[in-house]
Amino acid sequence: VMPGNEGRGYVLRRIIRRAIRHGYKLGRKEPFFHRLVADLSRSMGEAYPELPRAKERVTQVLKAEEERFAETLENGMKVLEGALHREDRMLDGETVFQLYDTFGFPVDLTADMARERGIMIDHAGFEAAMQRQRERARAAGKFKMDAGVEYSGRATEFRGYDSLAIDDAKVAALYREGTSVPAIATGESAIVVLDKTPFYAESGGQVGDAGEIVAAGGTFAVSDTQKIQSEVFGHHGVLATGRLAVGDKVAARVDASRRARTMRNHSATHLMHRALREVLGPHVQQKGSLVDAAKTRFDFSHDAAMTDEQLRRIEAMVNAEILRNEATSARIMKFDDAVKSGAMALFGEKYGDEVRVLDIGSSRELCGGTHVARTGDIGFFKITSQGGVAAGVRRVEATTGEGALAWVQAMEDERHFVEGFLQASGDALKEKLKAEREEKRGLEKELARLKSRLAANQGDDLAAQAVEVKGIKVLAASLDGADAKTLRETLDKLKDKLKSAAIVLGSTEGGRVSLIAGVTPDLTARLKAGELVNYVAQQVGGKGGGRPDMAQAGGTEPAKVPAALGSVRQWVEQRL
Repeated sequence: VMPGNEGRGYVLRRIIRRAIRHGYKLGRKEPFFHRLVADLSRSMGEAYPELPRAKERVTQVLKAEEERFAETLENGMKVLEGALHREDRMLDGETVFQLYDTFGFPVDLTADMARERGIMIDHAGFEAAMQRQRERARAAGKFKMDAGVEYSGRATEFRGYDSLAIDDAKVAALYREGTSVPAIATGESAIVVLDKTPFYAESGGQVGDAGEIVAAGGTFAVSDTQKIQSEVFGHHGVLATGRLAVGDKVAARVDASRRARTMRNHSATHLMHRALREVLGPHVQQKGSLVDAAKTRFDFSHDAAMTDEQLRRIEAMVNAEILRNEATSARIMKFDDAVKSGAMALFGEKYGDEVRVLDIGSSRELCGGTHVARTGDIGFFKITSQGGVAAGVRRVEATTGEGALAWVQAMEDERHFVEGFLQASGDALKEKLKAEREEKRGLEKELARLKSRLAANQGDDLAAQAVEVKGIKVLAASLDGADAKTLRETLDKLKDKLKSAAIVLGSTEGGRVSLIAGVTPDLTARLKAGELVNYVAQQVGGKGGGRPDMAQAGGTEPAKVPAALGSVRQWVEQRL
């Protein structure tokens, strides 16, 4: 079981985060929980031999989980503390949801911390906030044109495993904008339901087929195929010519080239899944996938980026399966028999009594998708990218066949461009790039040093620009090109020179604004640097904060800096 956001993975994450929080209360701000694994392995390894074998892996996972939670724990605790200090005896559901959604606080953890203060949490309000989020997600992810479609006829007979074209289908229903209609005319978008079809409807991560439906009186261009119900296929598209009516006899033809590319990518996904488990470990589980004609996108449980060596091993394993050119096979089996035979089932997925088992190379999975006849039909497999999509979930994208060849050729084009630009190739190109990078870094350091010196020289003359407001000095000025270090050093010098003062310094660089505010010790009872810098930052599209005597902020609107600095005097006058 791996820490995650669903099912048993989330139960584990809740337990881990509860322990981390108790360590936090005891002053352990650095990761500590993972250090217990070695002791646990020593004391219980004999009874549980899998512990010593998995010790390093468990340690890595726990440490990553601690570091991930630590990034939000402190800020989340501030939000919670602020809410708990209110006089209400009930913590509102919106705050509970914010802690859960933004800071990763499980609800029971928030409830524990609130209970320690004698405060209850608003479970109903939390559930309402959760429901609103589900509705937003559902609205964002809805398939086009499916809303309101009601169909009470027979299920669609799918013939697409064995054929890409049939000529004995019949129009069972037509829908426009969710409403059943008897017929459609040229140019009208619609959903067509057939009694039988070779079109695969989107399912299991594989996109729906495209193609055409041809009747005696017109041709319907199918752009996508989706399920209206679990066994009813809706063909989405536009009537290109003529007229189409319920009851018409039609021929249905799948775009063979698009299907072939999609099948190659889908079959490669199974081989890649197997390779991922062999290279990274049996903890790898599918968390999502999207297979279309251009690529396969596969999400899986893992807590770190794959190394270049791991990526090469996975590619080599998949391409070795392709070169063996073994036949693939699919058969219908009882679910229990399929699992006993070694077929991989997705955790959390619901299966019927009978399932379709796909054997492709060394992979055996439950799958209802369409696949190549032999592994060699995939042609060539290439991973094109990897990244993270959520805590403990990685994403890899790959392509096959002509798509993989096109990707490799594009990379060659880029390399040839760089070789021509730098007038070097092979190992010499690597050395030239290293030299160029070092030279660039040196120039950047020298530029930063010169900018800092220029800004410091400007700072020496700033004290004379301070104005007196009710007996204290007020200075608001811009230091062009100053970095954060120079701003702090200049602020300290000005505070020493002006003795009793409120100061704001600003700098802009590359569309970003840096601000720093300082208040001398004799004035912090009346003026707070954090409030002052935040007041200025809000005017330049940012925010900030800090100590009463010194605070920093950032912003995104450099053009507004002069006006914002000009408002400092008025702010000080109002507070004295």
